Amino acid sequence: AGMAVRLSVLPSPRCLFDEPVQIRVAGLQPQLAVTLRASLVDESGELFQSHALYRAGSSGELDLSRSPALGGSYLGVEPMGLLWALRSKTPYKRLAKRNVLTPFCVDLEVYEGHGEDTSRLLGKCTNERWFLGEGVKRISVREGRLRATLFLPPGPGPFPGLIDLYGSGGGLIEYRASLLASRGFVTLALAYLSFEDISAVPKILELSYFEEAVNFLRKQQQVKDTGIGVLGLSKGGDLALSMATFLPGIKAAVSISGSSFNSFIPLKGDGFTIPVHPYDLGRMKISDESGIVDFSDVLDDHMDPATWDCRIPVERSLAKFLFLSGLDDMNWKSDLYCRDAVQCLQQHGREVEFYSYAGAGHLLEPPYLPLCKVSIHRGLGMLMYWGGQWREHAKAQEDAWRRIQAFFWQHL
Repeated sequence: AGMAVRLSVLPSPRCLFDEPVQIRVAGLQPQLAVTLRASLVDESGELFQSHALYRAGSSGELDLSRSPALGGSYLGVEPMGLLWALRSKTPYKRLAKRNVLTPFCVDLEVYEGHGEDTSRLLGKCTNERWFLGEGVKRISVREGRLRATLFLPPGPGPFPGLIDLYGSGGGLIEYRASLLASRGFVTLALAYLSFEDISAVPKILELSYFEEAVNFLRKQQQVKDTGIGVLGLSKGGDLALSMATFLPGIKAAVSISGSSFNSFIPLKGDGFTIPVHPYDLGRMKISDESGIVDFSDVLDDHMDPATWDCRIPVERSLAKFLFLSGLDDMNWKSDLYCRDAVQCLQQHGREVEFYSYAGAGHLLEPPYLPLCKVSIHRGLGMLMYWGGQWREHAKAQEDAWRRIQAFFWQHL
């Protein structure tokens, strides 16, 4: 019998969601075959699970940062594999946090054996993963037209200020903003589609709405007065570029899986309107059996001069830019569109950083959120193909998260 089996999460079973942890098992029989399981129930009651097969070392220890997985949801040495490999029982579910005031609890279990006979539970523990750091304040904002949530790090600051925009699915998405605030940024998560009194498909988006957000953020006393950063994913990416181009006070912009032309909804500025880049939904490819939509060919060729009045003149901006894209993006030709924007900025002598990730899909999220290859697009109500390979996408998310933070610290 010997000592009891202990499964532990170090340095602490409580952490922020974007923090790596060390998962260890002690007190096993030397060389024992074991299966580790992780499970997480999201806020809608959906179960996400992963598992991996391991063999204990000669001292009966198992350390996931050193021991290779021999099978299961992933292979090889993957210290955080049990997290990034989580998959829903029901197909096509995306793991996303709706209420950032509560953690995701990941239940970890170690069972004896590989394969069929893994009925004997040897040990278990829970990893509480939070989206809101100690002392970070969450403040709902309904001021003027603004539909947003403000996150304030603890202390007087001053802190750099960020505006965080998600994509065309709309809603008020808070979990990335709350993590950034936990890392020392005053962050405003801003809704602009499909939320409360904001339509899912407005006839037009007004730049003045985004300007209101910038002005609101700049007047917070904890915000540094050296300029604001903006971060956008997908449709949020082209909005981030438009804000950096047309609004004063934006010092740094990050576009994730975006483009430097205006997509889907006309953008009305002061005395001008940028039309929508031409597209044809007839070019959607819908697979017969599953009904999953491949959206990547719906846009007209962005190199055709007929589309150029839809471009955002980013070269006029004085902001610094960071572009991130996945080479396995199956929703948007984001790598192509990013290269186009980068080339334009470089030709005009502008400072720009660009990283594209092999095997990464469209939805580059904070680290350890598992890859979502397919999910319902809330705006279109269709199953949308996002792309990505599990391990490569996980690595890309870790790297991108580091780069986003470093970029904003450098320029703000």
